[in-house]
Amino acid sequence: MPNARVGDAADSVAAHPAPLHLLVIEDDRQISAQIDDYLTEAGMIVTLADNGEAGLRRALEDPFDAVILDRMLPGLDGMEVLHRLRARDAATPVLMLTARAGVPDRVEGLEAGASDYLTKPFALAELLARVRALVRSRSHAVPDTVLRAGPLMIDVARHSVRRDGVTVTLQPREFRCLLELAREPGTVVSRALLLERVWEYRFDPHTKILETHMSRLRAKLNAGGKPDLIETVRSAGYRLAV
Repeated sequence: MPNARVGDAADSVAAHPAPLHLLVIEDDRQISAQIDDYLTEAGMIVTLADNGEAGLRRALEDPFDAVILDRMLPGLDGMEVLHRLRARDAATPVLMLTARAGVPDRVEGLEAGASDYLTKPFALAELLARVRALVRSRSHAVPDTVLRAGPLMIDVARHSVRRDGVTVTLQPREFRCLLELAREPGTVVSRALLLERVWEYRFDPHTKILETHMSRLRAKLNAGGKPDLIETVRSAGYRLAV
């Protein structure tokens, strides 16, 4: 249980040019209500989700300054939410909450993409301080949003792609497929993993939707007779050959 003291929120409130928008993904209603009340009193706008599926959907649909994510969630657990979120959004700070205080657990969460880790029980004043520190760190960081892979330059923030300096216009799913391959150039990315990350299993694994998008992606990247950069590895997946 969070350990708050009367007056903590008022003492912790500092001027901020605009209210922070936070997403709290926590299935324990008592804890989420305490976090909501405390952060709202501190001048923040809080959105609550009580399961992993709903939380991931909100995180991907709406812009948030930070996400507070419980590790142990019913259904889609916190680690899976984190993996899927980081596949689509590398920038939003994520503070992971957990009752598992072991070093291996903390390391696993941080290596999966959590920005910070807070074990239960915790003081709400510390939660607030950590959230503010994460947002400050993000605002002062120089974003590394451009991936370079051979002749390709992929601007993740702008969803733009250039090949040899020439803009290649892609549809959102085509861009996501290319981005997944470009994050691990030369490595085979399985068909199942692409379907999971780009479509989140919305299609039957036997669908041809991936092949259709890859065909369109290839045609756009190879316009003008340029060499094919995407290799199909039979029974394995696809690879960006750069």
